[in-house]
Amino acid sequence: MALDVLRAEADALAGVAGHINEAFDRAVGLVAGCSGAVIVTGIGKSGLIGAKISATLSSMGTPSHFLHSTEAAHGDLGRIRPADVVLLLSYGGATDEVISLAAILRQDKVPTIAITKSDDTRLAKLVDAPLSVGDVDEACPHNLAPTSSSTAMLAMGDALAMAVADARSFTADDFRRSHPGGSLGRKMLPLTDVMRFRAGENLPLVPASGTVREALAHAEAEGRRAGAILLVTDAGALAGIMTDADVRRRLVSQGADVLDQPVEGIMTRDPKRLLATDLVRDAVQLVREVRLDEIPVVDDAGRPVGLIDVQDLIALRVVDG
Repeated sequence: MALDVLRAEADALAGVAGHINEAFDRAVGLVAGCSGAVIVTGIGKSGLIGAKISATLSSMGTPSHFLHSTEAAHGDLGRIRPADVVLLLSYGGATDEVISLAAILRQDKVPTIAITKSDDTRLAKLVDAPLSVGDVDEACPHNLAPTSSSTAMLAMGDALAMAVADARSFTADDFRRSHPGGSLGRKMLPLTDVMRFRAGENLPLVPASGTVREALAHAEAEGRRAGAILLVTDAGALAGIMTDADVRRRLVSQGADVLDQPVEGIMTRDPKRLLATDLVRDAVQLVREVRLDEIPVVDDAGRPVGLIDVQDLIALRVVDG
C-alpha cells in the first residue's frame, strides 16, 4: 500500500509538469509585479496546502499571508487590498466559499490566480491566471481522500514561488536575511564571520621553503593554536597545508629525523580550499564530501585569510561532532 501511494503521487507530480503554460507565465508576472502581498486562500486540505505555499513565498522574498476563505466572508475580506494578488486553491474548483470569494475579487478588480484540476472548473473561469494540475487519481484506495491532488497543488505552488524568486533575482544573501535563525540561518553566514583562526592574528603563515622543524618553530613562536599550519609561497599564495596528524604519522613511521626534512615533502600540496566570499554551507558541504578537519580560506588571489576548523562547524551545530 505504501509503495502504491508513493507511485500514485509521483505520477501526479510528473503530470503537473505538462501544465506549465502561458497561464503560469501570467501568474509569475502578477506575483513578481505585486506591490502588496500575495494572499493565499482555501478550505480544508487545500487550505492547509495554501498555508504552506504562503510560507514558501514569504521565505523566498514575496510577502504573503494565508486567509481562510470562510473567514473572508465574515469580515476578513478587509485584509485584501487593491495592490495585493490573491491565490485561490480548490482542486475541484467548485468550493462555494472559494467561488464566492473569487467572484467578489473579480468585481473589485483584484488580480487573482487559482490552482485547480483543470481550466474548465468554475473557479478557473473566474480568475486572471488559472493554474491546472490535471485530473489526477488520488492515492487513497477509494480515490476519495485528498492525497495525490494535494501533493500536486503543493508542487505547483512551489514552482510558482521559485519562478517568482528567480524573476525577482532573489539571492542567497536575501535568503539569509529572511532566515536569521536555526540551522538554515547559520549555514547562510559568511565564513569570515565564524572562523576562529585568522591570518595575521592567531594563524601564522609559514614559508614552504624550510624544514618541518623550522615550520613548527615558526608557528609555535607566533602562538599557533590551530591544528594545522598553512604554508605559503614567496609571493604569499597558499602552497600547502600540514596538519598535526601529518607530523605525528611521519614521526611514528620515520622517527625524529623527519623534523629535518623539507616541509614540502610532508605538506599536502594544492589542498581543498574555500574562498573568503563563501558561506558556512559551502564548508559543511566540503567537510561532508572530503571529510576534512581543517580547510584553508583564501582570497581571490589565493592568499590565505584564515582557516575553518571542523570544531567551528560543530560549535555552530551545522555538522555532528
